[in-house]
Amino acid sequence: MAKFDIIAATGCPTGIAHTFMAKEALEKAAAERGLTIKVETHGQVGVENELTKSEIAGAKAVVVAADKDVQAERFAGKPMVSVGVSKALSVEAAGKLIDRALAAKGDDTVAAAADVEDEVEEKESIGHVIYKHLMNGVSHMLVFVVAGGVLTAISFLWGITSFDSTAADYNSFAAMLKIIGGIAMNLMVPVLSAYIAESIGKRPALVPGFVAGMIAIQGLPINADTGMIDAGGSGVGFGFLGGIVGGFLAGYVILLLEKAFSKIPASLNGLKAIFLYPLCSTAIVGLVMLGISGPMAAINQGMMDFLQSLGNSGPVILGLAIGCMCAFDMGGPVNKAAYATGTFLLGTALEAGVGTETYNFGTNFMAAVSAACIVPPLITTFAVVVGKKYFSQEDHDAGIVNLILGCTHITEGAIPFMTKNIWPVMPIMMLGSSIASILTIFFNVHDPAPHGGFLVLPVVENGPLWVLAILIGAVVGGILFVAFKKYDFEKNQKAAPVAKPVEAPKAEAADFVKVENVFVAEDFASRDEALSFVSNQAVKAGIAGDADAVMNAFLAREAEGTTGMMEGFAIPHAKSDAITEAAVIVVKDESGVTGWDTMDGAPVNVAIALLIPGAQAGTTHLKILSKVAEALMDEDFRSTVKGSTDAAEIAKTINARLI
Repeated sequence: MAKFDIIAATGCPTGIAHTFMAKEALEKAAAERGLTIKVETHGQVGVENELTKSEIAGAKAVVVAADKDVQAERFAGKPMVSVGVSKALSVEAAGKLIDRALAAKGDDTVAAAADVEDEVEEKESIGHVIYKHLMNGVSHMLVFVVAGGVLTAISFLWGITSFDSTAADYNSFAAMLKIIGGIAMNLMVPVLSAYIAESIGKRPALVPGFVAGMIAIQGLPINADTGMIDAGGSGVGFGFLGGIVGGFLAGYVILLLEKAFSKIPASLNGLKAIFLYPLCSTAIVGLVMLGISGPMAAINQGMMDFLQSLGNSGPVILGLAIGCMCAFDMGGPVNKAAYATGTFLLGTALEAGVGTETYNFGTNFMAAVSAACIVPPLITTFAVVVGKKYFSQEDHDAGIVNLILGCTHITEGAIPFMTKNIWPVMPIMMLGSSIASILTIFFNVHDPAPHGGFLVLPVVENGPLWVLAILIGAVVGGILFVAFKKYDFEKNQKAAPVAKPVEAPKAEAADFVKVENVFVAEDFASRDEALSFVSNQAVKAGIAGDADAVMNAFLAREAEGTTGMMEGFAIPHAKSDAITEAAVIVVKDESGVTGWDTMDGAPVNVAIALLIPGAQAGTTHLKILSKVAEALMDEDFRSTVKGSTDAAEIAKTINARLI
């Protein structure tokens, strides 16, 4: 079983983008440090790349970057750092997390006991713990909202009242779609509540969590005639907020019951799980939820009134609030707050029915939220197309991909652009999203589907105007983004010193490859061992001052793409300020270095390593590299270097091709 230096778990509420962006950043950061890593992802499709018990036991440290429950108790006693997923989206940030995890202290005694809670030095803040529990509920809820909302929206294609058997536009298939969609939407709050509870109290908390959610949507039933509590009466639900309160209540009640029942003999654990926990927790949570139904309903109505007041203040104020929230952290807590509010209002709108004031406000709010979420990725697409020369090829490619992400309501594709220049890119994104939201409200657009981007256009009322609002926001933001990149590009050009061309090695430098830097009888177990050997020899020879920096430069290049060639040759190259003079070091391993990816799959017998000072990158580096690559196309050259055991002959052969 493979062992890893670092193990990690990532997860975001939606499980679409942040989860896998953090995974990639952690893997790259680990590679830069010469560390092995395995990252388990908790995405929308479930757990992938799952960590085994032996892998957890063998790891030096753990990084948890998640806004949902990833069963961190598995890592009890290991040195660990636990943060929100947004803290691990760049390679630099991920690297700092790895360094913190390695520096953290673990408890070997605790690690040996699987049932003891984690007591490592790195602890989560209370705020993040609460947010993580909340987002665990939201992530499970969203799929119900999306499925229910879209199905309900599709039913409207047959007519606004096509579900009503007394209406002229009635259609039985449309009625069935609305029934299915309505059931899914009605499960929104119970699922939210249950999985907040499950994140806190694990599986035993699901039962009281679901019950709390159901009470939240039904309220305390009162008999209209007697004014007394009556199971056959009707109540006033307190929805989304009630589901949140009920979820936390159910989770922490389970934790209290675990302590209360801790002295019951272990032989009765089955009785606790199947009888005591569900019975006691459901009774306690149910009574509390029914007891607070009145105040919670008032708070819920107060929130609705506040949001309505924002809408009554005009499209500018409401649209500005929505746009700024959605683009502030692009899938993070603030964005999720806006989106969750939109889905809650949409659920209330669909329940109220088409044509009601509640329906009009909720679907208009949802359309504004969707517009604000779509705009940021489209801003980057516009910018990399119009201002191509101001962006790297990597950014250009990412911007093109963002066209697809943006059109399907996935905001996270814009994050890498924002993290490079938070100011002024974040305000630009917020402005573009706000413009789209304001225009969406002004154009009276109604979106009965909570996700899908342009895929749900057929069910959007005033869809063409919605697209226009989004495009205007994207173009305005894109123009500002290009203007900033142009300014930044020209500023860097003026600030850059005029570099004198660095000549390639001349014919008279026949000893560019020195005999003492050719090692013909080595035996390496892996690629990294070979590169580490070269890095240390560079320091011994006075070519470089820091072996670790050289090694990291080699690994960074390998992470971009292997330098293994064909027929047993590799040309690793390191560019670093730690290297003081351009040089070539040659190592030979007759048995072959395995694990070094090559074009033909053969092990590497000869590595011609190029070491270039950072200031000469792009000049000396490219010239030497091109000459070595050209030499490797010559069969006589390959045969001589590969077949010889004479360091002087190998140095002479290579030097001749560097002229």
